[in-house]
Amino acid sequence: MSKQRSQDYRRRVDRALATPKLQDALHKFGDAFLLAREKAFSGHDFEALRGEIGRMKTVVREDHAALLEQFIANAEAAGTIVYRAKDAADANRYIAELAKKKNAKLAVKSKSMVSEETHLNHALEKAGTRALETDLGEWIVQLAGQRPSHMVMPAIHMFKEEVAELFSKETGKQEPAEIEHLVEVAREQLRQGYFEAEIGITGANIAVAETGGIALVTNEGNARLASTLPPVHVALIGIEKLVPTLEDAARIIQVLPKNATGQLLTSYVTWIRGAVPCAGAEKELHFVLLDNGRSTLAESPQCRDALNCIRCGACANVCPVYQTVGGHVFGHIYIGAIGIILTAFYHGLENAAELVKACIGCRSCVAVCPANIDLEEIILHLRENVGDEEGIGAGKALVFRKVMQNRKLFHSLIKAASLLQKPVTRGERTIRHLPLFFSPLTEWRTLPAIADVPLRDAIAGKLRKIEAPRYRVALFGGCANDFLYPELGLDLTEVLGALDVEMSYPREQNCCGIPAIYSGDRETAVELAKQNIDAMLAGNPDYVLTTCPTCAAALTHNFIELLKDNPAWAQKAERLARITVDAASFILEKLDGGTLLADLAPREKVTYHDSCHLKRGIGVWEQPRQLLKDAGFELVEMEHADRCCGFGGSYSLTGHPEIAKKILRDKVADIEKSGASCVVMDCPGCMMQIRGGLEKGEVPVRAQHTVELLAEALRNKK
Repeated sequence: MSKQRSQDYRRRVDRALATPKLQDALHKFGDAFLLAREKAFSGHDFEALRGEIGRMKTVVREDHAALLEQFIANAEAAGTIVYRAKDAADANRYIAELAKKKNAKLAVKSKSMVSEETHLNHALEKAGTRALETDLGEWIVQLAGQRPSHMVMPAIHMFKEEVAELFSKETGKQEPAEIEHLVEVAREQLRQGYFEAEIGITGANIAVAETGGIALVTNEGNARLASTLPPVHVALIGIEKLVPTLEDAARIIQVLPKNATGQLLTSYVTWIRGAVPCAGAEKELHFVLLDNGRSTLAESPQCRDALNCIRCGACANVCPVYQTVGGHVFGHIYIGAIGIILTAFYHGLENAAELVKACIGCRSCVAVCPANIDLEEIILHLRENVGDEEGIGAGKALVFRKVMQNRKLFHSLIKAASLLQKPVTRGERTIRHLPLFFSPLTEWRTLPAIADVPLRDAIAGKLRKIEAPRYRVALFGGCANDFLYPELGLDLTEVLGALDVEMSYPREQNCCGIPAIYSGDRETAVELAKQNIDAMLAGNPDYVLTTCPTCAAALTHNFIELLKDNPAWAQKAERLARITVDAASFILEKLDGGTLLADLAPREKVTYHDSCHLKRGIGVWEQPRQLLKDAGFELVEMEHADRCCGFGGSYSLTGHPEIAKKILRDKVADIEKSGASCVVMDCPGCMMQIRGGLEKGEVPVRAQHTVELLAEALRNKK
């Protein structure tokens, strides 16, 4: 079953990749969103705001039973009929039976993702009630027989020409593909429905416990019409939408439009509390409070923070995978990073399994989340669940559990691979073509060859004792530095030596475990964490340095998470995290490298690529830039400097190379446009991906690590 599901998913990916017009539209939208969002948050402290929302929503989760009872009591006191639905079928049954009771032939709906979640329209149709979507985007996808491809902008995947064709079929006449005209057509076609409908159905952005009322945050005004004109109003509300007070609701409204659409405020904020008179008669107001897996999600220590989500959709707006394949591929009902998690709990892990694997782990979603949810961490946990349910595959299980956990065997096999690669490397350090079924890996980029001599052996004669060192540091090389780019470690030795720092290279160190974590193999990740903690702390160094941000994230974060419940290891993991620093930050901040390395280099024009785990994982982006400028390089910023390069470790090799290829092409285009002769980065993985893309495309731009450029400048100065 999982094999067939995977094949079906990859066919959908291929179809999406074959529509460059879609990718172009989503990229343009993403760029415009970031600019609008930045402007909207100007003068606001986003980190403080999201911290407040995250803490408030956590309180809601912890006190949920009491707050829900308070909300229900206050809602009923105001005249609202409240029904608690345990699942989608229960909610649909209640609303469909209400429609039958009212002899409703038509229900008008404003945009509601929770009604998409329950497939409410289908249930109403079966009960004899036609559901008419009145949100422009929702009406478009309803006419097209599709589902929304975005939580906030349902029809973002469609072009005006397609919409004009749909509207022409609906009106029976040729409608021109002009946006203002199409909006007017929608207004004319939908307006009468509000007057004819017996029931109006909405969702709710917020449910306020202290008042028993709800808030609707909209731009089109259709929610007000749907909630006021029909004699019956039904609000289908996920129970996670609760907030304690009106003040808390105002805090969400302050952030939601800015983070969703880049607006200071939406066109309409509608507060509804209790039934109101309707055409001289008493109006009925029903709140259907939906669980449908939310209580189960609240019980998961690893995933429950997802309930803090305020449904802004920004995690999709900045996601390179979403921008490449769209929401109909990177989503089930809910899309993007939050959609992966909600799908697992609301629609089953089976429906989330391929989406979990499609996440590239760039943490762009984490950086913009207004509720401060570590979405990537939760997705990684779901990968463990998928691995537990379906296995990680015989090949990966063999590599991780039998080979990688055995350091000596692992390194011996890499050494053997360096010999076996000779026919394809032809004496070069670059693999330009691979044979047979491996050939797709080198169709769109070159790959680095495994070094004849790994760093652990090459560095032995380069390390030297320093009489009175400023610091004693240990280098955590990581697999790429050790076996693909040993010269990077040697360059770091040279730079640190010039700055009176004594470096060691613990030979017992192993892979940081990130490949195992991203494959859902927690067992191997835990074992590798223990091996590395022992190795790196053995010599009692002042600091542990890394040249790879993914390794840095593992040492400073993942090891702690993996071992936090193990008293024998938790304290050691925390100690290692405290002394682990990326090389650029260490050189600049601990060694005053900006002064000591000043004006070493020629005025070469360089641009800088932010590695995902460096900027969004460990919060470093200014330090490498400052080092480059201090050393004498002319730094020019490329567009989308912090957009993922598409590497993602095994993602670009065995996971989703077809998606990685498209993301890389976007990055190479931005590098070319910068006019720089060299693109600099602080991640060997990014270097492998970007250098490979530049070489394969014969783009005359070098790809170098910051440490390499500093060492090169030092040698030239001598």
